[in-house]
Amino acid sequence: MSMEIGEWILQMKFSEIDPDSWPELQPYLDTCLLPLSGLTGDESPWEATDKVARTGEWLAPVEQAFRGRTVTMPAFHYDFGGREQLDRLNRLIGSWKSVGFRYVIVISGQAVHQEERLNADLIIRPDSDEGEPDTQRISKLVAELWRKPVG
Repeated sequence: MSMEIGEWILQMKFSEIDPDSWPELQPYLDTCLLPLSGLTGDESPWEATDKVARTGEWLAPVEQAFRGRTVTMPAFHYDFGGREQLDRLNRLIGSWKSVGFRYVIVISGQAVHQEERLNADLIIRPDSDEGEPDTQRISKLVAELWRKPVG
């Protein structure tokens, strides 16, 4: 069942897009968001909860400001410091681009230190683990990404 074009503006999560609506939505939803929680497996349950929630705090400004142009994919929860995990993330990014996303933005609530090896178009994250999201700065970074020539 196809949705009306006006309904797509509320779409943000991967789970809200069905196969029938994707072809008409795809030209508008050109940016894929990948939440990266940065869990190591050493966290207590409440520490894991805090890290995941922190990533959500950094993701929310992008989802809210750019609703109708972005799709949030399932989170990648565990630390990508190892070569295998970094390769897996880069394969995911390549796959999403091959299915039609022009941009892939990685968003983390943790300070990410491997960004030069990550093939994302943009990484949004705090400079330190105590940093708070700056909605204006985040919106500016995303808008600048979209203004850059592709290729």
